[in-house]
Amino acid sequence: MKNKPSISIFFPFLNDWGTVGSLISLAVETVEKLTDDWEVIIVDDGSLPANSAALNSIVEVMNYSRLRIIHHERNKGYGGALRTGFSASKKDLIFYTDCDAQYDPRELTKLYEVMRRGEVGMVNGYKIKRNDPWYRVVAGRVYHYLVKFAFDLPVRDTDCDFRLVKREVFDPSTHSTGSGHKSSGRIAVRLFENTGTICVELVKKVDHAGYKIEEVPVHHFWRTSGKSQFFNFKRLFKTGVNLLRLWWKLIIKKDYNH
Repeated sequence: MKNKPSISIFFPFLNDWGTVGSLISLAVETVEKLTDDWEVIIVDDGSLPANSAALNSIVEVMNYSRLRIIHHERNKGYGGALRTGFSASKKDLIFYTDCDAQYDPRELTKLYEVMRRGEVGMVNGYKIKRNDPWYRVVAGRVYHYLVKFAFDLPVRDTDCDFRLVKREVFDPSTHSTGSGHKSSGRIAVRLFENTGTICVELVKKVDHAGYKIEEVPVHHFWRTSGKSQFFNFKRLFKTGVNLLRLWWKLIIKKDYNH
Protein backbone atom coordinates (compact mmCIF):
# COMPACT_ATOMS: atom_id res chain seq x y z
CA MET A 1 0.00 0.00 0.00
CA LYS A 2 1.29 3.47 -0.84
CA ASN A 3 2.51 5.78 1.92
CA LYS A 4 -0.79 7.64 2.26
CA PRO A 5 -3.68 5.52 1.01
CA SER A 6 -6.78 7.36 -0.10
CA ILE A 7 -9.89 6.99 2.07
CA SER A 8 -13.61 6.81 1.36
CA ILE A 9 -15.96 7.47 4.27
CA PHE A 10 -19.63 6.70 4.02
CA PHE A 11 -22.62 6.97 6.35
CA PRO A 12 -25.88 5.05 5.87
CA PHE A 13 -28.58 7.65 6.58
CA LEU A 14 -32.21 7.09 7.56
CA ASN A 15 -33.88 10.20 9.00
CA ASP A 16 -30.81 10.98 11.18
CA TRP A 17 -30.72 14.67 10.23
CA GLY A 18 -30.15 15.74 13.84
CA THR A 19 -26.71 14.14 14.05
CA VAL A 20 -25.40 13.88 10.50
CA GLY A 21 -23.92 17.39 10.34
CA SER A 22 -21.65 16.95 13.34
CA LEU A 23 -20.59 13.48 12.16
CA ILE A 24 -19.60 14.81 8.74
CA SER A 25 -17.59 17.62 10.33
CA LEU A 26 -15.74 15.23 12.65
CA ALA A 27 -15.11 12.78 9.83
CA VAL A 28 -13.65 15.45 7.54
CA GLU A 29 -11.55 16.91 10.36
CA THR A 30 -10.15 13.42 11.03
CA VAL A 31 -9.55 12.20 7.48
CA GLU A 32 -7.75 15.41 6.50
CA LYS A 33 -5.07 14.48 9.04
CA LEU A 34 -4.60 11.04 7.48
CA THR A 35 -4.56 11.69 3.74
CA ASP A 36 -4.95 14.35 1.06
CA ASP A 37 -7.11 12.07 -1.08
CA TRP A 38 -10.52 11.40 0.47
CA GLU A 39 -14.27 11.51 -0.09
CA VAL A 40 -17.38 11.41 2.09
CA ILE A 41 -20.61 9.78 0.92
CA ILE A 42 -24.04 9.86 2.56
CA VAL A 43 -26.36 7.03 1.49
CA ASP A 44 -29.90 8.30 2.10
CA ASP A 45 -31.88 5.07 2.30
CA GLY A 46 -35.38 6.28 1.49
CA SER A 47 -35.76 8.77 4.33
CA LEU A 48 -38.96 10.77 4.81
CA PRO A 49 -39.07 13.66 2.31
CA ALA A 50 -38.66 16.28 5.04
CA ASN A 51 -35.58 14.52 6.43
CA SER A 52 -34.04 14.08 2.98
CA ALA A 53 -34.60 17.80 2.40
CA ALA A 54 -32.94 18.59 5.75
CA LEU A 55 -29.96 16.43 4.75
CA ASN A 56 -29.65 18.26 1.43
CA SER A 57 -29.72 21.61 3.22
CA ILE A 58 -27.07 20.55 5.73
CA VAL A 59 -24.73 19.30 3.01
CA GLU A 60 -25.30 22.45 0.94
CA VAL A 61 -24.41 24.69 3.87
CA MET A 62 -21.27 22.65 4.66
CA ASN A 63 -20.12 23.11 1.05
CA TYR A 64 -17.52 20.33 0.91
CA SER A 65 -16.58 19.61 -2.69
CA ARG A 66 -15.68 16.01 -1.80
CA LEU A 67 -19.01 15.29 -0.11
CA ARG A 68 -21.91 13.75 -2.03
CA ILE A 69 -25.29 12.22 -1.32
CA ILE A 70 -26.72 9.10 -2.92
CA HIS A 71 -30.50 8.95 -2.58
CA HIS A 72 -32.48 5.71 -2.61
CA GLU A 73 -35.98 6.46 -3.86
CA ARG A 74 -37.27 3.69 -1.61
CA ASN A 75 -35.85 2.09 1.49
CA LYS A 76 -33.55 -0.82 0.59
CA GLY A 77 -32.74 -1.85 4.15
CA TYR A 78 -29.53 -1.47 6.12
CA GLY A 79 -27.74 -4.05 3.99
CA GLY A 80 -28.86 -2.30 0.83
CA ALA A 81 -27.48 1.00 2.11
CA LEU A 82 -24.12 -0.59 2.96
CA ARG A 83 -23.91 -2.29 -0.40
CA THR A 84 -24.49 1.04 -2.13
CA GLY A 85 -21.83 2.67 0.04
CA PHE A 86 -19.22 0.02 -0.65
CA SER A 87 -19.98 0.09 -4.37
CA ALA A 88 -19.80 3.89 -4.60
CA SER A 89 -16.51 4.16 -2.66
CA LYS A 90 -13.54 4.61 -4.98
CA LYS A 91 -10.59 5.10 -2.63
CA ASP A 92 -8.03 2.58 -1.29
CA LEU A 93 -9.66 2.25 2.13
CA ILE A 94 -13.36 2.34 2.98
CA PHE A 95 -14.60 3.42 6.41
CA TYR A 96 -18.22 3.40 7.49
CA THR A 97 -20.24 3.94 10.63
CA ASP A 98 -23.85 4.78 11.42
CA CYS A 99 -25.45 8.22 11.47
CA ASP A 100 -26.95 7.93 14.96
CA ALA A 101 -23.78 9.30 16.65
CA GLN A 102 -23.27 6.26 18.86
CA TYR A 103 -19.71 6.05 17.56
CA ASP A 104 -17.08 8.79 17.27
CA PRO A 105 -15.68 9.20 13.71
CA ARG A 106 -12.44 10.55 15.20
CA GLU A 107 -11.65 6.99 16.31
CA LEU A 108 -11.13 6.17 12.64
CA THR A 109 -7.52 7.05 13.49
CA LYS A 110 -7.28 3.94 15.69
CA LEU A 111 -8.46 1.68 12.89
CA TYR A 112 -6.17 3.39 10.39
CA GLU A 113 -3.08 2.86 12.55
CA VAL A 114 -3.78 -0.88 12.78
CA MET A 115 -4.53 -1.14 9.06
CA ARG A 116 -1.18 0.46 8.25
CA ARG A 117 0.84 -1.98 10.33
CA GLY A 118 0.60 -5.03 8.12
CA GLU A 119 -1.35 -7.27 5.76
CA VAL A 120 -4.81 -6.58 7.11
CA GLY A 121 -7.98 -6.70 5.01
CA MET A 122 -10.39 -5.27 7.58
CA VAL A 123 -10.19 -3.60 10.98
CA ASN A 124 -13.32 -4.22 13.03
CA GLY A 125 -14.20 -2.06 16.03
CA TYR A 126 -15.56 -3.57 19.22
CA LYS A 127 -17.46 -1.66 21.88
CA ILE A 128 -15.51 -0.98 25.09
CA LYS A 129 -18.87 -0.66 26.84
CA ARG A 130 -22.27 -0.76 25.18
CA ASN A 131 -24.32 2.28 26.17
CA ASP A 132 -27.85 1.14 25.45
CA PRO A 133 -30.89 0.11 27.52
CA TRP A 134 -30.32 -3.16 29.36
CA TYR A 135 -32.57 -5.19 27.06
CA ARG A 136 -30.54 -4.11 24.03
CA VAL A 137 -27.31 -5.03 25.80
CA VAL A 138 -28.66 -8.49 26.63
CA ALA A 139 -30.14 -9.02 23.17
CA GLY A 140 -26.91 -7.84 21.59
CA ARG A 141 -24.85 -10.35 23.56
CA VAL A 142 -27.21 -13.21 22.72
CA TYR A 143 -27.17 -12.25 19.05
CA HIS A 144 -23.40 -11.99 18.96
CA TYR A 145 -22.73 -15.39 20.51
CA LEU A 146 -25.39 -16.99 18.35
CA VAL A 147 -23.87 -15.79 15.09
CA LYS A 148 -20.28 -16.14 16.30
CA PHE A 149 -20.66 -19.87 16.91
CA ALA A 150 -23.13 -20.58 14.09
CA PHE A 151 -20.91 -18.90 11.49
CA ASP A 152 -17.52 -19.37 13.20
CA LEU A 153 -16.77 -15.65 13.12
CA PRO A 154 -13.30 -14.45 14.18
CA VAL A 155 -14.48 -11.25 15.95
CA ARG A 156 -15.74 -10.36 19.40
CA ASP A 157 -18.40 -7.82 18.37
CA THR A 158 -20.24 -8.65 15.17
CA ASP A 159 -22.73 -5.79 15.35
CA CYS A 160 -20.22 -2.99 15.93
CA ASP A 161 -20.79 -0.91 12.81
CA PHE A 162 -17.43 0.84 12.88
CA ARG A 163 -15.19 -0.71 10.23
CA LEU A 164 -12.28 0.07 7.92
CA VAL A 165 -11.91 -2.19 4.88
CA LYS A 166 -9.49 -2.31 1.97
CA ARG A 167 -11.36 -1.68 -1.27
CA GLU A 168 -9.41 -4.48 -2.93
CA VAL A 169 -11.45 -6.89 -0.81
CA PHE A 170 -14.42 -6.17 -3.11
CA ASP A 171 -12.50 -5.65 -6.36
CA PRO A 172 -12.36 -8.70 -8.68
CA SER A 173 -9.54 -7.10 -10.69
CA THR A 174 -7.14 -7.54 -7.76
CA HIS A 175 -7.79 -11.29 -7.64
CA SER A 176 -7.36 -14.21 -9.99
CA THR A 177 -9.01 -13.77 -13.39
CA GLY A 178 -8.06 -17.08 -14.93
CA SER A 179 -6.28 -15.31 -17.81
CA GLY A 180 -2.73 -14.99 -16.63
CA HIS A 181 -3.37 -12.27 -14.05
CA LYS A 182 -1.22 -12.80 -10.99
CA SER A 183 -3.50 -14.04 -8.22
CA SER A 184 -3.29 -13.17 -4.53
CA GLY A 185 -4.84 -16.56 -3.78
CA ARG A 186 -7.94 -14.80 -2.47
CA ILE A 187 -11.41 -14.33 -3.85
CA ALA A 188 -13.29 -11.07 -4.17
CA VAL A 189 -16.03 -10.52 -1.59
CA ARG A 190 -19.54 -10.06 -2.97
CA LEU A 191 -22.36 -8.96 -0.68
CA PHE A 192 -26.05 -9.72 -1.20
CA GLU A 193 -27.86 -9.18 2.12
CA ASN A 194 -30.36 -6.30 2.38
CA THR A 195 -30.86 -6.32 6.16
CA GLY A 196 -28.62 -6.00 9.22
CA THR A 197 -27.44 -9.57 8.62
CA ILE A 198 -25.04 -8.04 6.11
CA CYS A 199 -22.60 -7.54 9.01
CA VAL A 200 -22.43 -11.31 9.52
CA GLU A 201 -22.10 -11.81 5.77
CA LEU A 202 -19.31 -9.23 5.52
CA VAL A 203 -17.20 -10.61 8.39
CA LYS A 204 -17.65 -14.23 7.30
CA LYS A 205 -16.83 -13.56 3.66
CA VAL A 206 -13.78 -11.38 4.39
CA ASP A 207 -12.44 -14.14 6.64
CA HIS A 208 -13.31 -16.86 4.11
CA ALA A 209 -11.56 -14.88 1.35
CA GLY A 210 -8.31 -15.19 3.27
CA TYR A 211 -7.97 -11.65 4.57
CA LYS A 212 -6.67 -10.94 8.04
CA ILE A 213 -9.13 -9.21 10.38
CA GLU A 214 -7.86 -7.12 13.28
CA GLU A 215 -9.94 -5.62 16.10
CA VAL A 216 -9.76 -2.29 17.91
CA PRO A 217 -11.67 -1.12 21.01
CA VAL A 218 -13.88 1.91 20.38
CA HIS A 219 -16.27 3.95 22.51
CA HIS A 220 -20.02 3.59 22.25
CA PHE A 221 -22.37 6.38 23.31
CA TRP A 222 -26.00 6.76 24.25
CA ARG A 223 -28.27 7.53 21.34
CA THR A 224 -28.96 11.28 21.30
CA SER A 225 -31.78 11.32 18.77
CA GLY A 226 -34.07 8.94 16.92
CA LYS A 227 -34.65 5.36 17.92
CA SER A 228 -33.46 1.94 16.90
CA GLN A 229 -35.26 0.43 13.92
CA PHE A 230 -34.39 -3.09 15.03
CA PHE A 231 -36.29 -3.93 18.19
CA ASN A 232 -39.78 -4.89 17.14
CA PHE A 233 -41.22 -8.36 16.63
CA LYS A 234 -41.61 -8.13 12.86
CA ARG A 235 -38.01 -7.03 12.35
CA LEU A 236 -36.61 -9.58 14.82
CA PHE A 237 -38.53 -12.39 13.12
CA LYS A 238 -37.29 -11.28 9.70
CA THR A 239 -33.73 -11.14 10.99
CA GLY A 240 -34.02 -14.68 12.34
CA VAL A 241 -35.29 -15.97 9.00
CA ASN A 242 -32.56 -14.13 7.09
CA LEU A 243 -29.88 -15.50 9.42
CA LEU A 244 -31.12 -19.04 8.90
CA ARG A 245 -31.05 -18.58 5.12
CA LEU A 246 -27.57 -17.06 5.27
CA TRP A 247 -26.33 -19.89 7.49
CA TRP A 248 -27.70 -22.48 5.06
CA LYS A 249 -26.04 -20.72 2.11
CA LEU A 250 -22.62 -20.09 3.66
CA ILE A 251 -22.16 -22.97 6.10
CA ILE A 252 -24.11 -25.83 4.53
CA LYS A 253 -23.96 -25.06 0.80
CA LYS A 254 -20.67 -23.13 1.08
CA ASP A 255 -21.93 -20.71 -1.54
CA TYR A 256 -19.95 -17.48 -1.27
CA ASN A 257 -20.71 -16.10 -4.75
CA HIS A 258 -24.47 -15.62 -4.79
